[in-house]
Amino acid sequence: MNTGDNELAAQAGNGDATAFQVLLGRHYDSIYRIAYRFTGVREDAEDIAQGVCVSLAVKLRSFKGEARFSTWLFRIVVNAAQDFHRKNAATSRLNAAYGEVSELMRDEHAEAAREQSWLYDALERVGEDLRETAILVVAEGMTHAEAAGVLEIKESTVSWRMHELRKNLKALAKAEL
Repeated sequence: MNTGDNELAAQAGNGDATAFQVLLGRHYDSIYRIAYRFTGVREDAEDIAQGVCVSLAVKLRSFKGEARFSTWLFRIVVNAAQDFHRKNAATSRLNAAYGEVSELMRDEHAEAAREQSWLYDALERVGEDLRETAILVVAEGMTHAEAAGVLEIKESTVSWRMHELRKNLKALAKAEL
């Protein structure tokens, strides 16, 4: 189907199940990937992605087409990830991360697991604004303009956050030496 996302979203919002299936097929991997990058835990990312997909059927009715569908959708995923993050206590996240890190460290990719663990831990310490900006720009490869659209902030704010992130990560790494 060569129909654009915005047109498919309008059709799906009017109850077209086929259009809805095509949209999910096109964007599910991105939904899951963003959710995973926010949580670092496969099961949590699956829960967030499933929740977004279920709620999307209703939310599509409010899609006005003023922005690109993917920008609108990624904002929903970011909001869902933020909600999930707020609902979970710090100890449950740490326990899950510890279990996964322990398992990964036994694997032949122990160094990569340590680096990933350090990065997720460092991103937790730099604050939510810098963390979500980093996920979209670095992990998702979005431009500063695209990330600004998803986060509903100015492009210059994204640039400033990325500068602050680099500065904070350097300081954290230096402090741990």
